[in-house]
Amino acid sequence: MTAARRTPAPVPVSLYPELDSTALGAFVGALESGDVTGLSPARAAEVAESRAGAVFTRGKVTGADGDLLDAALWRHTGVQPRPVIIMPSPWTDLGWLAYAVQATLFAIRGYDVLAYSARGFAGSEGQVDVAGPLDVADGSRALDHLIERSAGPVTKIGFLGDSYGSGISQLVAAHDTRVDAVVALSSWGDLGEAFYENSTRHVAAVRALLAAAAKARLSPQTQSVFDNVLANRDIRGTLRWAEPRSPFTHIKELNRRQVPVFYSHAWHETLFPSNQTLKVFNELTGPKRLALSIGDHSGPEASGMLGLPNRIWTDAHRWFDRHLKGIDNGIDAEGQVLGEVMWNKTLEPRPTWHSVTEEVRRLHLAGGGELTEQPESGWTAGVLCGMDTPATVADSVVTSGYQEIAGRPKVYPTGDIDRSVAAVWASAPGREITRLRGTPRLRVTYRAANPGSTFVAYLLDVAADNTAHIVTHAPYTDLDSPPDSLISADIDLQATAYDVPRDHRLMLVIDARDPFYGDANLPRATLSFTSPEATPSYLDLPLG
Repeated sequence: MTAARRTPAPVPVSLYPELDSTALGAFVGALESGDVTGLSPARAAEVAESRAGAVFTRGKVTGADGDLLDAALWRHTGVQPRPVIIMPSPWTDLGWLAYAVQATLFAIRGYDVLAYSARGFAGSEGQVDVAGPLDVADGSRALDHLIERSAGPVTKIGFLGDSYGSGISQLVAAHDTRVDAVVALSSWGDLGEAFYENSTRHVAAVRALLAAAAKARLSPQTQSVFDNVLANRDIRGTLRWAEPRSPFTHIKELNRRQVPVFYSHAWHETLFPSNQTLKVFNELTGPKRLALSIGDHSGPEASGMLGLPNRIWTDAHRWFDRHLKGIDNGIDAEGQVLGEVMWNKTLEPRPTWHSVTEEVRRLHLAGGGELTEQPESGWTAGVLCGMDTPATVADSVVTSGYQEIAGRPKVYPTGDIDRSVAAVWASAPGREITRLRGTPRLRVTYRAANPGSTFVAYLLDVAADNTAHIVTHAPYTDLDSPPDSLISADIDLQATAYDVPRDHRLMLVIDARDPFYGDANLPRATLSFTSPEATPSYLDLPLG
């Protein structure tokens, strides 16, 4: 019997390339000593203002199983009642240090704040449990620690996290009835769907998580789950593991107490695709808000973690001021959804997610490679498996999103897409701007000669010179159909807010290989796409 091979040790990377540990460390040093030499005037002023009202100390929180968690506390000395905020760390070796500036800003606004490094990361003991029961218990222990050290009565309690800390924050709020409000930045809602979108393994995301945790101490179960995703083993076991770690599983608890939740997310998120977070958002019945922005994981809020002006963090402060302090600052009246439009960066408030889409336009896939108003049956388009094309999700996880934020999105040379390897359909040039708002949906029928098949669908915005930018995409995998059977795939592409310029075309590309995903295809197999008369293949475009 051959032992299962473990995933090779990853090369360490950071999911937060913009954060400077040296600068953050200098900021914390100034909080402790009062010496602001070397800090910018803005950071120096924040240090002085914080120290005038609150005492900053490092310490340890006794977490679950007695493990000591590295933490930092901003505590006011006055005995008047005040709200408090707990900040579980992101998935990074920086630990709580990533929050040093923002925690200080909350302290200046009158909150007592405790930021801590999640178990297994940075200076915290224990092993990485991926928002499991130990992490949930740690969050409650951190709250106990803060309450015990508050000089006066605690009025209300908020949990705030970015990335990993955001998932933990939602889960603690679902289990601990003391939590009054949550801010969840770049979060997940359904971890199983994030790992297996439409049954397709997100291998690039898992590799990135492993690389970012290269210096962390993963529990044997965590390491095994990640190894299994990469090696295509025990899918059911991974989904069982992910279920209790998903806020979607605990939606009833959040709704029973009407916990206010503020989410931020990026349209082109490559770690936790937006639709699985939207699934949770749409099921919440309490106060809620969702900011959707250009970029990738944690990119839209990254500048705020450095203390720079940032609308995501501004709204996070407003959210807690409203729901922890009771300040009528108008955030409830601004609509549940705020979308940043690609690429003009217009901010569009909408009352609900469902109001984002005003109408749906259906385009049918035709045999000559057109997207047309009328269905056409009887055609076949072959896709050769095992071959990549210039149509890919992005150049890299996370960092490609920073290029988007800077106004330099990836350019796709559509003329270089080999039509024997990919199937391509394009619309006529638009006579006016096409305002895509919401979730595009694709129905397509194909035949796979072998059991197990995968394809990835990309929606591109194509200029007159045949260069393109990506609007959205989604993968799809079938593992159950018999060989040589017709398979009907109905899939949601990731949600979008995108203005397609006048005279540009929309292009749908389907290929069978993308380095971001694991696929179930046999090498050199062929997927034959078609459009039966009874179930025509089409693309539904949400317009708003």
